[in-house]
Amino acid sequence: MIKTLHHYIGGQPVEGTSGRYGDVFNPATGQLRARVPLASANEVDSAIAVADQAFAGWRDTPPLHRARVLFRFKALLDKHLEELAELVSAEHGKVLNDARGSVIRGMEVVEFACGAPHLLKGGFSENVGTNVDSHSIRQPLGVCVGITPFNFPAMVPMWMFPLSIVCGNTFILKTSEKVPSTALRLAQLLSEAGLPDGVMNVVNGDREAVDALLTHPGVAAVSFVGSTPVAEYIYQTASSHGKRVQALGGAKNHMVVMPDADMDQAADALMGAAYGSAGERCMAISVAVAVGDQSADALVKRLVPRVENLKIGPGTDPEAEMGPLVTREHRARVIGYVDLGVEEGAELLVDGRNRTISGHEDGYFLGGCLFDRVLPDMRIYREEIFGPVLCIVRADDFETALKMVNDHELGNGTAIFTRDGETARTYASQVQVGMVGINVPIPVPMAFHSFGGWKRSLFGDIHVHGMEGIQFYTKLKTITTRWPEGSRSVADFHMPIMK
Repeated sequence: MIKTLHHYIGGQPVEGTSGRYGDVFNPATGQLRARVPLASANEVDSAIAVADQAFAGWRDTPPLHRARVLFRFKALLDKHLEELAELVSAEHGKVLNDARGSVIRGMEVVEFACGAPHLLKGGFSENVGTNVDSHSIRQPLGVCVGITPFNFPAMVPMWMFPLSIVCGNTFILKTSEKVPSTALRLAQLLSEAGLPDGVMNVVNGDREAVDALLTHPGVAAVSFVGSTPVAEYIYQTASSHGKRVQALGGAKNHMVVMPDADMDQAADALMGAAYGSAGERCMAISVAVAVGDQSADALVKRLVPRVENLKIGPGTDPEAEMGPLVTREHRARVIGYVDLGVEEGAELLVDGRNRTISGHEDGYFLGGCLFDRVLPDMRIYREEIFGPVLCIVRADDFETALKMVNDHELGNGTAIFTRDGETARTYASQVQVGMVGINVPIPVPMAFHSFGGWKRSLFGDIHVHGMEGIQFYTKLKTITTRWPEGSRSVADFHMPIMK
């Protein structure tokens, strides 16, 4: 029997009332796994009302007490790590090792958030004027919203709600309807950790729910991770309704390989960065920029046999290096890009379009694909494919490679592989990208730094987690104080000047 999932509002499961449902599949088998309710605007209104009602009490809870809830939540995450990894794998398709790693990276943000009593400290200046002191404090915003993608059902939500909650806000998570179970389980664990009812809520839904969240006057801030067109829509819609917004968009991450690079190390890095999680990562390397034909040929020689022999299987297979894509429709979209690359004249060295897995013929599997001699005017170079497709582009020199990266409209992450310190330093300084790796293929910052791209990979001014996350989920208030001596002072109608 197919199970029906629920929303999670006010500390308990809440049945959907819209009458609309989405199907949740197991990508490895193609079989229906569950049905998830798609919230109406009225249901969203009810969830916001619950979160708003919980805000006053949670705002006034001391940061130390909020942090203690997250300490208990972290302990529960440790206890239930395998369960959460299995949920991620079952609905997204990632192999278990990758799923487990993604949960752990989310847990690191929870650990960072446990430092709230220190992170929320303000500043103080004594005697800014005669007998006048000033101090600043950071206060919560109110009801905050997170809208998260299918590819990281645990990690990306944990980029958002731990910091929002520990700063004193209440939170509504609208996770992808393709992978709802992990978010619901995280909310249950927060309740078990002692989080008051209504502080953390999960609303399942599609565009109707999203639009209701973006336009509701009771929502103070919106965090989003997803594709660039949707990120732009989220930013424009929410900001036009007076909300603070951080909207992280798509990526076309380049890895520049210099002639002096360790080619074995570079090939190892490309295999994991391009084909890990079936390429469904916003930090995946999808373009290898080989500087010089000799570098390109050396990479091709190493990559072709490895891509051809990728171990592909269900996430539960301990030998699998790559699992299926998330849905049948997304698999068809990625195959369409491979077809397009062939039409555009790129050289398809490894064709994974017809890859099938014995015993899982109905799963959404696709073999690794490798293109060579891709040109910057091709759509497979310009557009985000979000699948196991790696494009090799040949550049004559370092300056050409750098210009190629800087000319692309997306600027999420990048890497350079070289032994030369001057080249690496120049690249890191001049590249127009938000996150840079030097001999590190996927430079995802730790939780105490901030994550975010440049150009059309980020809409809004503030990145996620780290200290910028604290800033996003709080507003600054500066208080200036004077305690007059003697008789009561008289009104002064002049512009105040500190003497």
